[in-house]
Amino acid sequence: MERVLWQGAAEMNGLCHGTDGANGQQQKLLNVDSGRGQSEQMAAALNFVWWKAAHSFLINTYQQVHALIFGIDEINQNPKILPNTTLGFHIYESCYSEVRAVEGTLWMLSGMNEMIPNYRCQSKSQLSAMIGDEASASSAPIARILGIYMFPQISYGAVIPFLSDKKEFPSFSRTVSNFNFYIIGITHVAMHFGWTWVGIISSDDDIGQMGSKELKRVMTMAGACISFLETFPKNNPNKVVEIIEIMKRSSAKVVVVYVSKGTLVPIMQQIAAHNITEKVWIIEHACTVSGEIVSRDMMETMNGSIGIALHTRRISGFLEYLYGLHPNAHPDDIFIESFWEKAFGCTWINNRSLLLMEILGQNGSQSICSGAEKLEKLPATLFDIYSSILSSRAYDAAYTVANALHDMSSCQLQRGPFRNATCTDISAFQPWQLLYYIRNVHFKTEEGNDIFFDANGDPPAVYDIINQQIATDGTKKCVNVGYFDYRYPLGKQVDINDKAIKWNGAFNEVPHSLCSESCLPGYRKSTQKGQPVCCFDCVPCSEGEMSNQTDLVLCFKCPKSHWSSGNKDKCIPRLTEFLSYEDPLGITFTTISTACSLLTVSILCVFIKHRNTPIVKANNRELSYLLLVSLTLCSLCSLLFIGHPITATCMLRQVVFSIVFSFSIACVLAKTITVVIAFSATKPESKLKKWVGPSIPVYVHIFCSVIQVMIGIVWLITSPPYVEHNVKSTKDKIIVECNEGSIIMFYCMLGYLGLLASISFIAAFLSRKLPDSFNEAKYITFSMLAFTSVWVSFIPAYFSAKGSYLVATEIFAILSSSAALICSIFIPKCYIIILRPDMNTKGYLMGNKNVHTLQ
Repeated sequence: MERVLWQGAAEMNGLCHGTDGANGQQQKLLNVDSGRGQSEQMAAALNFVWWKAAHSFLINTYQQVHALIFGIDEINQNPKILPNTTLGFHIYESCYSEVRAVEGTLWMLSGMNEMIPNYRCQSKSQLSAMIGDEASASSAPIARILGIYMFPQISYGAVIPFLSDKKEFPSFSRTVSNFNFYIIGITHVAMHFGWTWVGIISSDDDIGQMGSKELKRVMTMAGACISFLETFPKNNPNKVVEIIEIMKRSSAKVVVVYVSKGTLVPIMQQIAAHNITEKVWIIEHACTVSGEIVSRDMMETMNGSIGIALHTRRISGFLEYLYGLHPNAHPDDIFIESFWEKAFGCTWINNRSLLLMEILGQNGSQSICSGAEKLEKLPATLFDIYSSILSSRAYDAAYTVANALHDMSSCQLQRGPFRNATCTDISAFQPWQLLYYIRNVHFKTEEGNDIFFDANGDPPAVYDIINQQIATDGTKKCVNVGYFDYRYPLGKQVDINDKAIKWNGAFNEVPHSLCSESCLPGYRKSTQKGQPVCCFDCVPCSEGEMSNQTDLVLCFKCPKSHWSSGNKDKCIPRLTEFLSYEDPLGITFTTISTACSLLTVSILCVFIKHRNTPIVKANNRELSYLLLVSLTLCSLCSLLFIGHPITATCMLRQVVFSIVFSFSIACVLAKTITVVIAFSATKPESKLKKWVGPSIPVYVHIFCSVIQVMIGIVWLITSPPYVEHNVKSTKDKIIVECNEGSIIMFYCMLGYLGLLASISFIAAFLSRKLPDSFNEAKYITFSMLAFTSVWVSFIPAYFSAKGSYLVATEIFAILSSSAALICSIFIPKCYIIILRPDMNTKGYLMGNKNVHTLQ
């Protein structure tokens, strides 16, 4: 039993022929009939000449035909596949013509020499499936016709994505991947090398237009930018020159050549003619286009280019099969003489060649084919697997149909896939029944490659990443440098051996194709106005922000406990700052505070020891004791401001300070009032006589102190101070400080102290000239002047200081004002008590300075 396949081959030579063969033997179908007249033969020859001039014989396509024949021969000789069935084939050449593709489809379906749509008269073995076409443009109309009848079609070269639409093309399958996966592969390769600034040139056809737009969309989504997207026109030299200039001016080092195979050569010829260097070309067809039509200039231009080629492999035994081809051994092969002439650059001497040489005007300079030439001596690149990728796909297509037929013949009764679990007879089946088996075929080749289709009739998307290199002898060599496998998880789909790549002479390392250089850590990207997102300026991160990666759009704020480093590339912990006892400033203030308190205590001891002397008893001895005690506490309360702030110290230090100082100023005020009352009461008929006594100073002192105590209590109840970690005052430190809570209460406290000091100052100033040797009014005046000066200057200094210096400012004010009171009021008295006891007498006190002398 014989099954028949059909293959729509691409252009192989000038005259489009049809051949068929059974059992692997080729037979001529369309040729110059020997029964024709002389004029008809001449017309056929002239037709041959026209096509020969327009279309050159392509060795790659010839390989594809023989790959199919080789596969069918293997299948027929394999007893494990279709043991009782012989596969035959018809070959019909579409010549890259959609019209011829439709014509051949109708011719094959009708089974007659004439095309009769919707009519079938199959006189020979039943037609099983159609393999082809190579070109997407001609595969589409074939698929539309075959889809009506659900007739299986397997293309080995059509890549246009819309052919995967099963609603429009229900019977179409292919052994090459959907071109959308190729676009994804290109994008992954570009991202692998960090190429984010890319140019795209496309051909003026469906493949170029649809593909380039999809490529732009996918690459943009991946983070790349398109420097230019230009379409090479078919007939517009001025536009071509304009596009060339755009490519020259562009800073993009990488250009994706997204064109159909038929337009690659003329486009690359234009680029080579204008000597565009310093570009890396990503070309799908770089290694699949026939080497014999690539000029030396084109090869130099395309040197170092990267290609995304369908994954392929050597067909076991196929190279030996090709080397075995010979005109004498295959007399029925109508293409073998053309192949021989193309491969060896010679001409066969026969009537046809003589006629061709005469018409073409050749002068006999071309060598004559002898038949003794050896295919093994041809350059290895002639049959390189990357120059004949589609050959392996045609080979796979033949095995796909054979395995589908094998699965059909192996169907077990009552376990079939059709209605009522039935099977179908391999000798009489409907096209849609074979289509079912083709859709579900799954087998392994001898090399271990899985062959199957997804729901859209597409095979697994696996590509080789190849690098075109010029060998030392000037020949083209395509090297596999990696792969792209869409079946792998994201991030592992691409694997490239960078060291295996040889770039063109303009690059000594992996080229950089960036609109703007990457922003280093510590910087962020700022898009340039009117430019794509890949064109940007690098702006340093702001204070307190950092970026620890390259090309970040935004800088990240550091946590409150951290700050950005000097390079803004990381966050570092902030230093904690407060006035500690270990700091030099803290040690200094602690020492001064301790010294002042000891001095005050020493003065108190001196006063207690000499308590019965006139100078101590003058101006209310008890108030002097209270004032010295309060000044001791004033000196010591500054210690509350030193050390790590805690809630207790924050709540107490300002309140204690204000109460103690109010107590001190109240004592000073009481002493001043005592002096005023004492000297005013000595005047005749003075009304102040009744106020003379110890009670009035006590009342004054208590009254003035209680007001400050009440302010402190209200402060602690309503809005008490608390510990605060201030991260705003300084950029690289955390200031641990006390927040005063209510700033109003803080001002009330300071204002009340100022009020008491002002009243004391005024009272002392008015009584400074009262007669008495031990009159304290003038000392109190000076002390209040110093006290007021300190606290008036304290306010601006306090609010301008930060961190530990803010606390130091207040401590300084406390200690300096305490020292002013001590030195102004008590040091002169201590001087008299200790060094001038002669002045510490009642007579001297009463104004008789000579009393002691007379005695």
